[in-house]
Amino acid sequence: MASNFETLRSDFPILDQQVNDERLVYLDNAATAQRPNQVVDALVHFYQHDNANVHRGVHTLAERATSQYEAARAKVQRFINAAKTDEIVFTKGTTDSLNLIASTYGEANIQAGDEIVISIMEHHSNLIPWQQLALRKHATLKYIELTATGELDMADAANKISDRTKIVSVTHASNVLGTVNPIKALARLAHQHGAVMIADGAQAAPHMPVDVQALDVDFYAFSGHKMLGPTGIGVLYGRENLLATMPPYQFGGEMIGFVHRDDSTWAELPWKFEAGTQNIAGAIGLGAAVDYLTQLGMDQVQQHEQQLVNYLLPKLIAMPGVTVYGPQDPQHHTGVIAFNIDGLHPHDAATALDMEGVAVRAGHHCAQPLMAALGLVATARASFYIYNTQADADQLLTSLQATKEFFEHGTV
Repeated sequence: MASNFETLRSDFPILDQQVNDERLVYLDNAATAQRPNQVVDALVHFYQHDNANVHRGVHTLAERATSQYEAARAKVQRFINAAKTDEIVFTKGTTDSLNLIASTYGEANIQAGDEIVISIMEHHSNLIPWQQLALRKHATLKYIELTATGELDMADAANKISDRTKIVSVTHASNVLGTVNPIKALARLAHQHGAVMIADGAQAAPHMPVDVQALDVDFYAFSGHKMLGPTGIGVLYGRENLLATMPPYQFGGEMIGFVHRDDSTWAELPWKFEAGTQNIAGAIGLGAAVDYLTQLGMDQVQQHEQQLVNYLLPKLIAMPGVTVYGPQDPQHHTGVIAFNIDGLHPHDAATALDMEGVAVRAGHHCAQPLMAALGLVATARASFYIYNTQADADQLLTSLQATKEFFEHGTV
């Protein structure tokens, strides 16, 4: 593995290419990250040497596969400082994890007249499950609003979270605004009123140290593909006492204790929630990604991205005709930066940047209620990760300027 952030790009061969005759600058990391050789090699090695189904098998390949699968669970436990491996459930991703909670804990605990509190900045994955649960159960869904600076309004949170609140579910870091939310303070509020605290960590776990015990969350969800791992694998952390009381999410093989003609019992945690053959290779690949990030150090990962934001954000804000959304102070902004060019649709801006080799995302970013609150339909979004450099930030700025001049004057 490359030893520092300037040289680790060599671990990511996909970055060593040209797009439209320009050096590729990949700034779509909030959608998915790239994979280092070490993760790809772990997947290939598993399929070429150890491929078998996990648990129950007594032959050598099955034992090897099971050992690696459960070792990956232990790596994730340490990565987020969960108390036990029993509290780590493998899922398909953040969306699956949040739907699991809504379909099990939510179905069992939400009654008519109860309240669920989320924020207006939520990704649809942390909005629609609660919206639909509230509709099914005749409960009320409440939204914590934003401050003028694009941060969570904690005064509004204190007003919205009440003794009728049973679930509070808020993103740890926004996939649009680049805002990091005070999850520990929200957990304190939720617990004071007897509610559980859920955090969507999809945009946080890859980018900063996460300690679920220190945050005092009851559930925490994140995806492998945003943190150098494979697609189709994710994690749900849940407190052991809560997971133990929740009914299974799906039924079938793996998740049973004993099956009788008229009834069944369930496996122990966490396997009660892992019905059927799981994404074994995905979990092993996620374990390799955790190894990679752990070797870098999550404090260093956060510091590297913060340095890029400190460099880029003031220049982007100062650029005439460009509007940046979310906190304007770099110290309060992650490497997710949403912006628009005056008079230019975000899709056109993203297409023009792609012609310069710069890959950004454009659209509503699965956050339509937030877009409505901001008075927008869509934005462009650049998002940075460990392999991005100041040269990437400079290329974004240069390409944005060229795009503005082309659409303003028809020249570059």
